[in-house]
Amino acid sequence: MKIGALVLAASLALPVTGSLAGDGSLDGDGLRKAISGKTVFLNVSGFELPIRYAANGRMSGKMSTMAASFSRGDGSSDTGKWWVSDGQLCQQWNSWMNGKSYCYKLTQKGAHVQWVRNDGRSGTARIGG
Repeated sequence: MKIGALVLAASLALPVTGSLAGDGSLDGDGLRKAISGKTVFLNVSGFELPIRYAANGRMSGKMSTMAASFSRGDGSSDTGKWWVSDGQLCQQWNSWMNGKSYCYKLTQKGAHVQWVRNDGRSGTARIGG
């Protein structure tokens, strides 16, 4: 499985903590505050992929040794940039997902965040400190 597929799968499972208790869309400043300086844990094929969203708009991700063993060619870690545009979380990895930029609409569902990517793919995740 390629890392891009793992990142995509991970983007399907993001549970929330702290100030995200409640339901509803995350957008604009609320979205920025929800992830800035935080780590988002994507559930990818039974593994968690942590993605750190720095306040300066940079991001980094690193797969566990086990998860990386299932990927081919893209590397076990990557960096990129993130931003909020039109109420969505947008991001672009340097090599994962072929370096393409994607935007995600996030909706809080209790302790999880559900996302829908601009190409129709969807999933859940959790947000940690």
